[in-house]
Amino acid sequence: MTTAVARRLGRPGLGVVAAAALTAALAAQEPQPQFSSSVQLVEVYATVTDASGGPVTGLRQSDFTVFEDDERQVVSAFAAGEFPLTVALGIDRSWSMAGDRLRLAKQASQAFLRELKPDDRSMVVAISNEADVIAPLSMDRPAQSRAVAALDPWSTTALHDAIIAALDRLEPEPGRQALVLFSDGADRYSAASAAQVVARARRSNALIYPIALGRERPPLLAELAVRTSGRSFLLRDARDLEPTLAAIARELRYQYLLGYVPANPLVRGEREWRSIRVSVSGQRPGVRVRARDGYATE
Repeated sequence: MTTAVARRLGRPGLGVVAAAALTAALAAQEPQPQFSSSVQLVEVYATVTDASGGPVTGLRQSDFTVFEDDERQVVSAFAAGEFPLTVALGIDRSWSMAGDRLRLAKQASQAFLRELKPDDRSMVVAISNEADVIAPLSMDRPAQSRAVAALDPWSTTALHDAIIAALDRLEPEPGRQALVLFSDGADRYSAASAAQVVARARRSNALIYPIALGRERPPLLAELAVRTSGRSFLLRDARDLEPTLAAIARELRYQYLLGYVPANPLVRGEREWRSIRVSVSGQRPGVRVRARDGYATE
């Protein structure tokens, strides 16, 4: 059974499935649904975790319920397992990271890169007064690890601008996307405001996993995780960074792709925000479902 192209409509980040990503995700699934070239299929990646925070696997399409604007939708596409991933790793290299913090950060970043699957693509962004792509998007993990090892502390933390730059770079890539980043301080001297970062994240398809090092977690980081169905972390000790990044890498291996044609059809040129809510039937205590909270149309 062949899968025809699902047409992408609306602004970037709408979440309408790109044909290449959906075909790859469903290639090993049976039966495979057919899609008309005129279908407007919205994709939602869902992460299901248990009380310990570990992934819940083995769920079926019938276990999920999806609502758009509080109206139940018919899930017409489903895939479970490990999908190819495109991930950006953002490393704070500002002066406040000098010494053991940067040494541990580089060690943890290299371990994270080793956790990725061979067919995953990754890039490394060094965060200082600007976002420097020190390793471009590729599957060449050794080269990326060497780029991380060469990092030295530099300048301040333009965190807002770095997040937007990373999301802009991920935007044209097909399939599942994630931005994993960590910083030990609040934003310094970015041109973009926190509100602009949130607005950009809501237009993106990327799951955002922000990690704050220190005593406080900037509210922006928690909001970015909630809006995109990622997770945020507050670490008081930089030695906790490596196991945290390893846990994120494991979580990214086990997710569910749900696709549906909106019961209320999308209208080209019409701008609105549509909310999304995903639940799992017969949930056990402690089981949690995370999915992005909606998408913007145009």
